[in-house]
Amino acid sequence: MNHLQTHLPQGASRRKALAMLTAGALWPLAMPLPAMAQQAPMPTLVKLVVGYTPGGPVDGAARLLAPALAQELGTQVIVENRPGAGGSMGGDVVAKAAPDGTTLFFGASPTITINPNVQRKMPFDPMKDLTPIAPLVAYTNVLVVNKDLPVRSVADLLAYAKANPQKVFYGSAGVGSSNHLSGALLEKMSGAPMAHVAYKGSAPALSDVMGGTLAMMFDIIATSRPFIESGKVRALAVTSRQRNRMLPEVPTMIESGIADFDVGGWFGLYGPARIDPALVARINAAAVKVLAREAVAARLLDQGYEVWSGAPAVLDQKGQSDRKLWATVSKGIEAE
Repeated sequence: MNHLQTHLPQGASRRKALAMLTAGALWPLAMPLPAMAQQAPMPTLVKLVVGYTPGGPVDGAARLLAPALAQELGTQVIVENRPGAGGSMGGDVVAKAAPDGTTLFFGASPTITINPNVQRKMPFDPMKDLTPIAPLVAYTNVLVVNKDLPVRSVADLLAYAKANPQKVFYGSAGVGSSNHLSGALLEKMSGAPMAHVAYKGSAPALSDVMGGTLAMMFDIIATSRPFIESGKVRALAVTSRQRNRMLPEVPTMIESGIADFDVGGWFGLYGPARIDPALVARINAAAVKVLAREAVAARLLDQGYEVWSGAPAVLDQKGQSDRKLWATVSKGIEAE
């Protein structure tokens, strides 16, 4: 008999006391996540680390969501840019930060899923050194070609590439970027000969598609749509499983005959590895509420994004599956 049992009453009163003690011991485990979230104290200032320069798409989405997150959490949220190495510098800052909720990572999917496969000296492991907190937004790429290229579909493009093996060059934002590996995946799945040209950003690559130096590229819909609508480039397919609301007339890669080509990007919220689960629950609950706001969803749509809301496990599972996908595509590719 242990010390606790020696001090309990006998008979029915003893059984009642044991039941009360057992219920009390299990209460934290049975407590709903929202209740856990309400109990977790937030720091007075939260730094939302972005691994890219100010003014880019990742920074823009972070600055759009930060004020709404601050309102829901009842604290101050500021965006801090730590650019470098495809977002890895920013992720490393958070991986090494105190796990108290003061430093969070606004992570872009390439940092989480592609960098570990292509960076020789990545300073941290996203799967081990970061804690998934909340999925935030998703985006789709679109395959665009030069308007004078004699192709009207993905099938036409692949036939053209096979008939002209030295003429189909595709651009990207750099070696190991998502649009680079989207092109590499199309090569792998179709067997069509294509050649990659790396740029320092998507904008100059898209400019060269319009100018005819490049035949094609994969690009974020938000930045390509104005040029698609003005006829400066031609859209052949989107990379998501379903058609995109911003380009409803453009078929998917799957519809175009490339089975299982379902590739997109996303942003998610992460904390250091040892962050308190109660803090994770509270921040996740706040993110879910923010993304449920119609005004926030509308502004994200204007920037070319879709709301992607859910539990931490949703973000974790997507990160794991995408990392495996890019591992097969990126063999032989190495970025600094």
